[in-house]
Amino acid sequence: MNRTKKKRIFMIAESAIMLALATALSLIAFAPWPAGGSVTVFSMLPILIIAYRYGMKWGFLVGSVYGLIQMMLGMSALSYATNAWAAICIILFDYAVAFGVLGFGGLFRKLNNQAIGFSLGVIVACVLRFLCHFLTGITVWADYADGIWPVVIYSLTYNGSYMLPELVITTVVGALLMSFLDFKDEKLKPLRKTK
Repeated sequence: MNRTKKKRIFMIAESAIMLALATALSLIAFAPWPAGGSVTVFSMLPILIIAYRYGMKWGFLVGSVYGLIQMMLGMSALSYATNAWAAICIILFDYAVAFGVLGFGGLFRKLNNQAIGFSLGVIVACVLRFLCHFLTGITVWADYADGIWPVVIYSLTYNGSYMLPELVITTVVGALLMSFLDFKDEKLKPLRKTK
């Protein structure tokens, strides 16, 4: 078996393991929000690491698969769709695209400082994921504002209330990991400190 084929098999196997880990971590949630969303034990981190290790394209693919797994776990969200358009918006912007954008975890991979590069990628990915949920919040989930709040404020507050803690937790834990291990190296060797 040639080196390229071996590397591809290793990448697929590692991605499958990280998908399983991300899914398991997503089940450890602190008080899930009533209409979806929750603060988890850094469940996005394994997908963001895959994006950092193998690039954005692969990260988008793995993130989208993760989104579809999340959709299957939260299938009840589709029952709130009032029409086909709402169902399509939920599938795309609450799941497939929302988690696909985790591929941006690899956006700053070329920066010399791995912890900073990864943290910047996490921030971009989380902001984009928030925007996806925000869009469905002002379209599909607008009825949950109950006329008490303007829909934009409702979506901003609701989605921000779980995405901001997720961003902070994921960035801190990710930066710590990136400070010790070289995630650009195939074998995850300890990070060499540059003088």
